[in-house]
Amino acid sequence: MACDLTLARTEPCKDVVGGIDKVYFVNYIDGIVSTLTYDVTNTDVIDAISGTPSAYSYEVKDACSFTQNIQSDRSTGTTVFEQVLELTLKKLSVADHKELKLLVWGRPHVIVLDNNGNYFMCGLEHGMEVTGGTIVTGSAMNELSGYTLTLTGMERTPANFLGTYPASAGFTVV
Repeated sequence: MACDLTLARTEPCKDVVGGIDKVYFVNYIDGIVSTLTYDVTNTDVIDAISGTPSAYSYEVKDACSFTQNIQSDRSTGTTVFEQVLELTLKKLSVADHKELKLLVWGRPHVIVLDNNGNYFMCGLEHGMEVTGGTIVTGSAMNELSGYTLTLTGMERTPANFLGTYPASAGFTVV
């Protein structure tokens, strides 16, 4: 059977941390999968993309997370991976307002850089949709004045690792 396990797993060292450092938004590219080069020995790692699509870098730091929820149903024989990215963008501005509208109207691919140096390519086939969020000024001086966004994607597989910094893989980082 093609679903048989092939590896064991030991308890790993306690040398990782949670959180996200940056996200990169890439405008949706229909058929992006056909433009990718995967690692020869590990097809869960993307090595390169043909062309030079722009990847818009957002520093996010605290209060952001990336979660992949496995949704599997034996009765229908399906398994999908819901990719959920929760972002907090500090400070309100006219320029950010304009970009936020474009982000909400689109369905970008998203590259997530976690605090362990892992890059994940999210929304690979179908893109990610902004499914919720807020524009908030806070009620006290020490509260958030900024944006919160939830982006959700539904994919056949978990987000692939990107084997290198996005610019090294062929993206033009803006």
